[in-house]
Amino acid sequence: MTERPHILITGSTRGIGAAVADLLAARGAQVMGHGRADGPAVLAADLAEAGAADKLWDRALDRLDGRIDVLVNNAGVFEPIAIEAPASEWEAAWARTMRINLQASADLCRRAVLHWRERGVPGRIVNVASRAAYRGDSPSHWHYAASKAGMVAMTKSIARGYAAEDILAFAVCPGFTMTGMADDYLASRGGDKLLADIPLGRVASPGEVANTVAYLALEAPASMTGAVLDINGASYVR
Repeated sequence: MTERPHILITGSTRGIGAAVADLLAARGAQVMGHGRADGPAVLAADLAEAGAADKLWDRALDRLDGRIDVLVNNAGVFEPIAIEAPASEWEAAWARTMRINLQASADLCRRAVLHWRERGVPGRIVNVASRAAYRGDSPSHWHYAASKAGMVAMTKSIARGYAAEDILAFAVCPGFTMTGMADDYLASRGGDKLLADIPLGRVASPGEVANTVAYLALEAPASMTGAVLDINGASYVR
């Protein structure tokens, strides 16, 4: 990119998203983030609400002077629901997870592709999925794994559909990453036992994931479009 890249990142106020936002800004990008409250470079949106992703895109486009070059879909929830739960709770949990993790990402990808096609310019999408897309997850997280598998399939579909127009799509699939969400899960499931399943002997740091996202957002060659990169300490290999 010859101009300073304009980048929209969802879920940018903590964990992986914060690390990505900081790194991309340090590398010269103009970053607009997303979180629960508005800030100098953060826009509030509740992605569990229908239409929220479209509103976020419109606000970000306005703040970024009408141009977004890269979309990073990082926002997500990891909330358990037991199969023994009442049907109404089960369905609500699935709907919320799918809305935030997959539908909102899809809505933003749609707006991004339309934005670039209408202007005849290149663009990049980086979707932060999960090892769970391929390996599955706990008995209480079917919906999470399914949402991330959907994100991977969506990424590949975008890559195949729009590569000829220089619209590129990539995904990263972290395993456990040292964020608040993973910390709570590790503690609840017996951290030592889970760590024993990671040949590297530790979980990834947000910085490791951020480095990978930044590479895909700014530097990866066009021929890599459709690639899904694993960051899981060899706990799952394909």
